[in-house]
Amino acid sequence: MTPGSPQSVASILRHAASEHRRSLRRAAAAGFAVAAATVLLLGLSGWFLTAAAFAAVMGSAHVFNYMLPAVAIRLLAIVRTGARYGERLTGHDAALGMMARVRPVLFRAIAIARPARTFGFSTGEASARLVQDVSVIEAAVVRRSAPWSLLGAMGSAGALALLGGWGPVVAVGVTVLATVALAGVIARLMARPARAVLLANGALKDVVGLYGSAAAELRCYDLEDRAGADVAEAGAVLAKAQISGVNAASWLDLVQSVALALAAAVAFVLAMPSGAPIAALAGLAAAMAVDGAAPFLRDLAQRASVAVATDRLDEILTQPAAARCPSQDDAPLAFDLSFAAFGWQTFRRGDRVAIVGRSGCGKTSLIEALLGLREGARCAVRIGGVDGVDIAPDRLRTIFALSPQDAHLIAGTVRDNLLLADPVADDARLWAALHDAALDHRIAALALGLDTWIGENGACLSGGERRRLSLARALLSRAPWLLLDEPTEGLDPVTQEAVLARVSARLGLTGQGALIVTHSAHVRHACNLVADMTPVDAARSLEAA
Repeated sequence: MTPGSPQSVASILRHAASEHRRSLRRAAAAGFAVAAATVLLLGLSGWFLTAAAFAAVMGSAHVFNYMLPAVAIRLLAIVRTGARYGERLTGHDAALGMMARVRPVLFRAIAIARPARTFGFSTGEASARLVQDVSVIEAAVVRRSAPWSLLGAMGSAGALALLGGWGPVVAVGVTVLATVALAGVIARLMARPARAVLLANGALKDVVGLYGSAAAELRCYDLEDRAGADVAEAGAVLAKAQISGVNAASWLDLVQSVALALAAAVAFVLAMPSGAPIAALAGLAAAMAVDGAAPFLRDLAQRASVAVATDRLDEILTQPAAARCPSQDDAPLAFDLSFAAFGWQTFRRGDRVAIVGRSGCGKTSLIEALLGLREGARCAVRIGGVDGVDIAPDRLRTIFALSPQDAHLIAGTVRDNLLLADPVADDARLWAALHDAALDHRIAALALGLDTWIGENGACLSGGERRRLSLARALLSRAPWLLLDEPTEGLDPVTQEAVLARVSARLGLTGQGALIVTHSAHVRHACNLVADMTPVDAARSLEAA
């Protein structure tokens, strides 16, 4: 499977299954052994207890061989326990390994999706698909041994029932097959509740995520009750969907219970001519054949959920990619920039360009389009003479490094956040970047320095410190151009001057260019070019600083 080719969950799982074929086969063999040992254990136990009781009643207990049946029962119990452990161990090993192939592909598909599609995913919805839907498919992989468990149960039950004649064998086969057929019908009826549960769960995650990120504002404006009501409403919708699913699943339990009792009774009656011990053996074997079909029936019941989860994940994987020009995309690329918005004036690597203009005129959108974070218009940007929309996003991200206005940090340490820009950077480079962002003294004062945990999205830092840590991360990048969105916003004058002086000195050493979105006169004066996005009659203006 080539990178970037259209994929589906099924195709990924097929490739992953070939890598974990041995574990899957072991899980299937263990599942077969569990079912067979269970049927043989219960069947032999029924024969043993009935035969022992008859021997005691008939006065022949002294000649009845207790040892061999007791040893066989103990052996089967050990085999069943060991096989069950082996089935779970190998089944989960295969499932975890296969899901390790699925999750990165899904995450990458969301990360590189066309911006219009990415913006359509809320945090809750993305979480529901990456966690909830993947877990549904993971459980289905664990259940891949279910058909072998059914085969083991039917085979061993048939062998024992044959001791009582062909009648009990036919009764076992017909009952189990009829149970499976009815379970298939019920499983189809469970499709709608299954979809409703998955969608309602995603909606609940969405609401909780939305209000959770705005907890301070809710408290400030006394909106906790409203938020609680919305969460409760979403929870009620989920509960209703879950109840519908449980009601449908209860019919499956009823069918299995009735089938178990019916199989045991019919097999017992048909085997009576062969004696009570054999009849007890056949009856219990028939009952355990139906019980051994339970994993397969559960798999049938969950197939609706698996189908819905698969469709939802395939929706992510099969999103069409933006059209690219391979010949241009593969060619060596110069790093000169020009924009239609600025009259195609050329900006060269090493330039420091202040992008100014009224709020809302599109400054941030412009630099986000350079990274492929927004849909870019054709004939709006040229990079080395190539239209920006003809350059793949992964290549754009080797040309530009971003420090956004709303700095996002990962839940980790200072080091973790910096190494995103350069995973092989040593401590000296990390401290140099922090120094150039005027944040080195603050980090050095922390108990663990670079290894200090800063919480989710930098919760332990102030807004200005988060922005400067994001700036330091961008400075670590070796990209030819830095995209800095309001890098000094919220800083006091002394810190602002320090940041501007140090960043300018660093860019002079590295030769990198910078596009800096700003409303600050100080930042504007620190740049050698100013690009104004404020409309002036029919054109934009560009002036030398």
